Amino acid sequence: MTCWYEGPLAAFDTQTTGADAENDRIMSAALVVQDAEGLRPRVTRWLVHPGVPVPGSATAVHGLTEEHLRRYGRWPAPVMYEVAEALAEQARAGRPLVVMDAPSGLTLLDRELRRHRASSLVRWLDRTPLHVLDPGVLDKHLDRYRKGGRALTDLCRHYEVPQEGACDAAAQARAALEVVRALGRRFAGRLERLSPAELHTLQVAWHAGQARGLQARFALSGGEEPVDPAWPLRPGLPAVA
Repeated sequence: MTCWYEGPLAAFDTQTTGADAENDRIMSAALVVQDAEGLRPRVTRWLVHPGVPVPGSATAVHGLTEEHLRRYGRWPAPVMYEVAEALAEQARAGRPLVVMDAPSGLTLLDRELRRHRASSLVRWLDRTPLHVLDPGVLDKHLDRYRKGGRALTDLCRHYEVPQEGACDAAAQARAALEVVRALGRRFAGRLERLSPAELHTLQVAWHAGQARGLQARFALSGGEEPVDPAWPLRPGLPAVA
């Protein structure tokens, strides 16, 4: 019998002007859909003119300049509609959606929908739930005592997943998808009997626990940086709406 990590999966990733999900903007996005392990994936890409200045730091990371986005990017409103509709389609099809660091990526999409569509990601998914698989959360729970980094690049190295085009949203999404498949194979004894819906629910608790642990480490080192336990989407703020 085919296990969920061998079957249909989709993956979503973005390139943004910064790491602040409440205030930064999406510059590009990609959705990768693979109907079974080993099959050629279908890729949809979006390039966005964010409508705000593009920091040099974002250009350095992603290779996207403000001039390039102004010339070739589309206005955010129609793009956010298309992205939200594409994710809702994955939910209707019953495909789990792989999102590395889901609270950042999905929250930023939600804020862009609020900003440009007077809507929210929850409204797009209110009829059919989206089952999210976050390789970062899964890896930290399944292999919690491993030393070393936990960024996507680190996970690709650890699970022997090729990572090409590290600055491209589609390449990042594909890499995250392959990491989840590799996680499924390595920890099959703990994962194969769980459905994507059950894993989604478990990750809510796992991420909250991981956030509390990180908060405790910050406190021990004298830091006061808050760690949001919400997963996969942070609650909307009135000021954003």
